[in-house]
Amino acid sequence: MIILKIYLVRHGQVNHNLKKIYSNEDEDLNETGIKEAYELREKLENISYDVIISSPLKRALHTANIINRANKEIIIDERLRERNPGNLSGKPLEVTNREEYWNYYSTIKYGTSEDIKEFFDKVKDFLDELKIREYKSAIIVAHSGISKGFYGYFNGIPKDGKFLNLGLNNCEVKEYIL
Repeated sequence: MIILKIYLVRHGQVNHNLKKIYSNEDEDLNETGIKEAYELREKLENISYDVIISSPLKRALHTANIINRANKEIIIDERLRERNPGNLSGKPLEVTNREEYWNYYSTIKYGTSEDIKEFFDKVKDFLDELKIREYKSAIIVAHSGISKGFYGYFNGIPKDGKFLNLGLNNCEVKEYIL
């Protein structure tokens, strides 16, 4: 069995992060986000990786291109797309109970937002498929919600089901062994 080292990266800052709103817009990095990505590039300079796998969204792809020091292939995977807030897009985060929005066991449905269990199933499917690839190390560039799904995959679902504070910050990196 091949051991795979994963470097999970959240993209740099975008304007909807600053405005604290839900968004399903395909928004690119802002100036701060670009700066964060270049700072992350420096932090990652001594790691080796076989591939970068990225969300298809502009903010993730832009981050992936900036941190790709070794000019490795960047593979786009739709399963790494952020959780879709549906008709919450453009609304302030406060329109929902954020603890419940990110609670795996919640029965509250917020508008047309993507179901958390279905969202996490995509993450599980992605990671299960990654296990059979022949990579030794990979950088995954995605989103806060995806990082919550990674947490659940590797650590299990917390007893209270709460994931709100278990995601990565902009341009934060977390290592996992698969």
